[in-house]
Amino acid sequence: MAKTDSTGSTWRYRWAHRQNERRQRAFRAADEAWRRRDDELCRLRTLAVSFHGSAQAGVGLPMELASGEVVFWTLPAAQLVEVRHTAVLPAPELTVDPDPPVLRPRRPEGVKVVDAGLAVLTNRRLVLLGGRGRRDWAYGRMTGLSHDPGAPVTLIQVLDRRRTSGLLLPTGAVADFRFTLTLAFADAIEQRAAVVAELDELIEEHAAERPQRPPVLTPAQARVSALVPGGRRTVAVGAALALVVPAMLFESNPPTRAGSERAAAATPAATDTPSPPQVAPAVQVRPTASPEPSRARPAPPRGTPQPPRGTPQPPVERRCGAPVNPFGYDFCGGQRIRRPAAGVCDWFECVPGFWSDRGWLVQCRDGSISRTGGQRDVCAGHKGLRRTVWR
Repeated sequence: MAKTDSTGSTWRYRWAHRQNERRQRAFRAADEAWRRRDDELCRLRTLAVSFHGSAQAGVGLPMELASGEVVFWTLPAAQLVEVRHTAVLPAPELTVDPDPPVLRPRRPEGVKVVDAGLAVLTNRRLVLLGGRGRRDWAYGRMTGLSHDPGAPVTLIQVLDRRRTSGLLLPTGAVADFRFTLTLAFADAIEQRAAVVAELDELIEEHAAERPQRPPVLTPAQARVSALVPGGRRTVAVGAALALVVPAMLFESNPPTRAGSERAAAATPAATDTPSPPQVAPAVQVRPTASPEPSRARPAPPRGTPQPPRGTPQPPVERRCGAPVNPFGYDFCGGQRIRRPAAGVCDWFECVPGFWSDRGWLVQCRDGSISRTGGQRDVCAGHKGLRRTVWR
């Protein structure tokens, strides 16, 4: 037997059941996506802390490892690519991307495949053992590194080579390769702690974004608009049309006073000689009752400056001591800034070598800003850390 409310209707229970089912499906999908990303972040952090390569992995490779060199990663299906004309690549960064983009197995325009073979990633260099010889990219001589966001290509620039070269990999191996390359480069410059700190920050931000289970709706919360197909939107559109259509009809066909047709028929036809306009006699009207008192506001005292009429009041901007800037950066709180805007130094006082650092944006005690947040030498040479810059 169908459930009914006090009025004997069942649509309220059907509405509550449909709404709760829809909300639960959306919550389960969001929670599953959140858990997958959380597992991936935890996996990457575990690797960043405990994985340090293996010297045994180099046994049997057609290359000789140097003293203290260990193997991080190998792939037998890598292709060597070269770019004849290219701009200067950005400097290598210790950036972790837990949500890699969807890559297509294609070769970008202008990239030429010149060899193929075994790719070996160690804590000191990246090596391709191809059919035409060996190609090395030493981390100590690396000046530029770029991961293509739409293709499985990584381009590298080094000091002792004019042409830009790199690797074209299978799409399934790109994510592990890029993260392992970041770890290897961090070991080469002794900055593995910065990678772990970035992952800790990503995990903390992700934990704050966990979806909450929606509350259960009851039949008493159903509105009458739920009976109309489309719900509130249909009711709102209908109400708007009910107001707009009569107004449009009134403007297109204004009403005519009774007797105006007869007055127009009795009016003689216009002649060539226009008749002089009639002037109505002036009539002096005297008020029979005392006028109502004026309700105008009293005038302000003399000498008080008043803003001109229509002048907008400037909004109060929250900056907490930060200088005025078009980027919305302040010292109040929000999100850390890892990639500041290009013109930030036009509004803030930047430290020397500002763009060469790899941390988040902070203010030092001498008033300058630096990109050394999260690093051990934060604001070194500038009296130490004062506070974080937020947006």
